[in-house]
Amino acid sequence: MRDLLVFAVVLLTLPTSFQRPFVGLLVFSWLAYMRPQDLCWGFARTMRLSFFVGIAMVAGWWAREQGQRRFTHWDFRSRMMVLLAVLISISYLFAYEHSEYTNRYYFEYLKIVLIALFTVGQVDTQQRLRVMLWTIALSLGFFGIKGGLFGVLSGGARIMRGPGGMLEDNNDFALALVMNVPLLWYLGISERGLPVLKRATQVAVFLTVVTVVLTHSRGGFLALCATALWIAWRSGKLFRAALALGVCGLLFLTLAPDHVLERLGSINDKTESSRNARFIAWATAFRMIEGNPVFGVGMRNFQSRFLDYSIVPPNEGSPTYVAHNSYLQIWAESGSLAFVVYLLLLGSVFLVCRKVFRIGRARLDLAWAADYARMMEATTVGFLVGAFFLNRGHFDLIYHWLALVTCLAGVAFAAWRRAPVGTTAPVGSRTVEVRRRPVGSVVPAAAGTVVWQRPRRWR
Repeated sequence: MRDLLVFAVVLLTLPTSFQRPFVGLLVFSWLAYMRPQDLCWGFARTMRLSFFVGIAMVAGWWAREQGQRRFTHWDFRSRMMVLLAVLISISYLFAYEHSEYTNRYYFEYLKIVLIALFTVGQVDTQQRLRVMLWTIALSLGFFGIKGGLFGVLSGGARIMRGPGGMLEDNNDFALALVMNVPLLWYLGISERGLPVLKRATQVAVFLTVVTVVLTHSRGGFLALCATALWIAWRSGKLFRAALALGVCGLLFLTLAPDHVLERLGSINDKTESSRNARFIAWATAFRMIEGNPVFGVGMRNFQSRFLDYSIVPPNEGSPTYVAHNSYLQIWAESGSLAFVVYLLLLGSVFLVCRKVFRIGRARLDLAWAADYARMMEATTVGFLVGAFFLNRGHFDLIYHWLALVTCLAGVAFAAWRRAPVGTTAPVGSRTVEVRRRPVGSVVPAAAGTVVWQRPRRWR
């Protein structure tokens, strides 16, 4: 029954995906992050439903929107994504091994970049950005809520794995849910006219945190802590936020199951096997980098070349490891140039979000942009910390996220330019006048007026 339902939903949306490619992009994102096909038990589980939706939406853009909407918009991040794809492709061509395994991951990576660029072209209004973010948040939130309820009702039973696809491994599952925590938190805040929705997202955040903890992913837990600290620091109410986090920490130590505390306590255990494997993998990665500094050993060739560079003398039956670090994975597999581009991509998020936050704070009608900028920062922080312990250099969600950062910047700056001083701008259900306030002015604005002050400095 589930198979028929999921198949019917996708089949019925294909004509709409062709006529309105943005709808196809939403369906594609739903299939990627909620993974309804992995909740099935029959034919729908193995069907390439995302492929059919992708073909429909791209064909629809070509046939119906090509003259009205560009495939993508070029800014720093979209250009850097293409440059990174070119560098990875070059390193892949010179790789030591080309197998069905490496070929599959290489073409999967190209698909991820293509969808990210397509997203930049499609998400070009505030409403589209809002709908896309809610689609991702609710899709991942489904598993956060489901896992949290399971954990609470079962008394803290461990969650062994995710639903499937990029979320199958428990560590990857935890990382995706950590990245979703800021989405739920800030989207709830940004819906200022719906306080009930804000409370619902806070409940979803709590249950998602429970799910992350029960995955036993230590990297996910550290990423969660870093994300929570970043949200507290950026809240503008640091004392209250620190007090709330302190209370949450005490409740966690009191209520968390013993197996969770034991697992997290092994982070500092020098004799723990997975910790030692990570150190061996990292040291081996630096040997690969030293031997192949320009183009690396090739995408997904780290494990197959591991014994050639291992710091442990290899013998028959010696284990091989993945990089266990996304940055070393990119550096060792694709070379130093790709590594630098990758860091620039991630670092650019904070620079552009700072600019968006400034204009969001300067104008009342752009308050949503300030919330979204903080959300983008916090989600990226979660990935940066989690990626240090996980082999997720080509994680689907982070490339899609980089595309949405570009969308946010484009939409926010366009809205800022469209409503100069003396014009009107929408704020909720009202239409108000936009005026400038002199620097240092403390005179309150008249009713129905949006007061703003140009930021002194742009970076």
